[in-house]
Amino acid sequence: MSFATIAALLVALLVAAPVAAHLLRRRQAEEQPFPPAKLVPPTKPQARRRSMLEDRSLFAVRALSVVLLAVLGATPFVRCARLGLSRKDGASVALAIVIDDSLSMRAPLEGGTGAPGKRTKFDRALASARELATGLRSGDAVAVVLGGAPARVALASTTNMAAVTGALDTIEPSDRATDLDGALALARELLRSVPHADRRVVLLSDLADGTPNAAPLGGGSDTTLWVPLPELEAKGSDCAVTRADLRSGKVRARVVCSPEGRAAGEGAAVISASAGRAVELRAEGKVLASAPLGAAVRAEEVALDVPDGAPEELVVGLSPGDAILEDDEAPVVPAGGALPIAVVVDVASTHVATGGPPPIEQALAAMHLDAEVRPLPAVPDHADELAAFAGLIVDDVPGFTPEGRRSLSAWVERGGVLLLTFGPRAATAPLGAGFDPLMPGVVRWGPSPSQGADPASAVFFGPSAEGLNKLSPDGRASFDPAAVTNADLLARWDDGAPLLLRRSLGRGAVFALSLPLSVDESDFVLRPAFLALLDRFVGTARARGGARQIDVGDAFTFDGFKDVSIERLPVRAGEARRPIPVVEQDGRRRAVAPLRGRYEVRLDGERAIRVATVPEREIDLRPRRVIDAARAEALGGVVPSIDASPYVALGLLGLVVLELFLRAVGQKREGSASTTA
Repeated sequence: MSFATIAALLVALLVAAPVAAHLLRRRQAEEQPFPPAKLVPPTKPQARRRSMLEDRSLFAVRALSVVLLAVLGATPFVRCARLGLSRKDGASVALAIVIDDSLSMRAPLEGGTGAPGKRTKFDRALASARELATGLRSGDAVAVVLGGAPARVALASTTNMAAVTGALDTIEPSDRATDLDGALALARELLRSVPHADRRVVLLSDLADGTPNAAPLGGGSDTTLWVPLPELEAKGSDCAVTRADLRSGKVRARVVCSPEGRAAGEGAAVISASAGRAVELRAEGKVLASAPLGAAVRAEEVALDVPDGAPEELVVGLSPGDAILEDDEAPVVPAGGALPIAVVVDVASTHVATGGPPPIEQALAAMHLDAEVRPLPAVPDHADELAAFAGLIVDDVPGFTPEGRRSLSAWVERGGVLLLTFGPRAATAPLGAGFDPLMPGVVRWGPSPSQGADPASAVFFGPSAEGLNKLSPDGRASFDPAAVTNADLLARWDDGAPLLLRRSLGRGAVFALSLPLSVDESDFVLRPAFLALLDRFVGTARARGGARQIDVGDAFTFDGFKDVSIERLPVRAGEARRPIPVVEQDGRRRAVAPLRGRYEVRLDGERAIRVATVPEREIDLRPRRVIDAARAEALGGVVPSIDASPYVALGLLGLVVLELFLRAVGQKREGSASTTA
């Protein structure tokens, strides 16, 4: 509240003036001698009559008039306001409102340390979206997009304002990462189908998407971008416990802190968010172990000893808390959280000229996919050995024995993911070896009539598909039609033959690539598509049940189960279990984890615990840049919605009339009383 507002409201102190005026009206009565009174003995007064107001109704009217006068003086400074947009010549407008529901939006709006019940940036963004919806007119179109990763459409473009209000009422904050590029792309796509000439994307976000050095938002598009709330922009720093694994009696917690500063590339970033803080192992509200956090931490792994007799459910937290309380704790996951991936590669045939491990091992290590790569000399033949892995990659496989095929098939059906690459050794399988039922039919190796794949058929690889048109293969594997039946063809050679296919077996999957992972046979391992394949392979292994924990926003996938239910377990005392909907998409049952914490999953009656953790990229609070035109005042801003001055003035005028009436009535009564006396 400004000084001018306070000064205007201080006029209300003049309400004491009517009190003084009424008290001053009380005059001393003139004494008249009364002779008979001398015959009466005087009596000492027992009490004095207190001074009282003579006309309470008149006093109330005058006091209320003074208060309204103060309010009238303050109304030019105090007005109800809302976020509104400016229109071009009063024409209808089409809006796509992007609301950032990511973890960083849980920071308090005023800054400082977060606390339960404190107004957050997400609250301000959602309230602003409602204000925009309230100010729309008939003929305007609105769409709502959520900016947490992955970006989602909350409401398609519509002119039904009741539907807009209903959609906004269902939006809740989440612990997801931020996907501003994806959200803006969705918003622009929703506006393409509307006939309005004035199309705008309204971005209500703190702009902290983990890529502060990326190109400014809003450039390269014919759709106007409006970023109306500068107070939402991310500031300060934050620390988070992203994961906590229990291994050999020790809990190893990973702590990530955001760098200070508004952009990278300005020299070494100064880190101070971790100064004076400690990492604590907690159970049932008690601290079991503690270790100090370094004074300049960007990412650090802290080891804590688990005392004997500790409860089964443990959490690791930071003390004291910071601006975002939701990422200061992480549940402890037993048996490690990294995804175990086994790799069987013939080192002699996949050598690297510069030395070092085979290309596939180097790629998995460089991509930081949170996967624990374990090189094996041969494929395990027993089911209990395979159970330790979520994924298995076998390069240039010569075939499997009947016992090995049975073990692999059972492992895949329980949720394992297998990647088979076929090379010259596939045509020289020993007697009795084969691939059925993993790959039905016979696999042959021969010269390749094609020099590359058809990029249009390789949507699975994303943007990397463009590099598949020139692979220069010395040969390729060919599959029987039985192997392609009921399989997903993920990429084709330019002559139509399968390059990559995927077959689902039970809860797991088998990927088959018709090229080996050797630079001597083709250029595939030198293309970005090779990295894209590994990324999708690890993601599939994680989603099909191989990982105990996933990032918030990713989906738990349940293939092969009939009865599936999932609930988020309470994080704090007083919270209730939260059911998570299980939906079927592309023939697969999925459940998205919107919040970090433990999830209890029941699969055909069997209970299992899954964990969703905070994505590390969401801890970077350096804001993304936007083009200058996105903050132009011509697009709109905070405008007054109600000016109470006319109503207060009318009320004050009515009180003046009422006072005159009461005074006239009072004078008439006094005159009547004098006449009677």
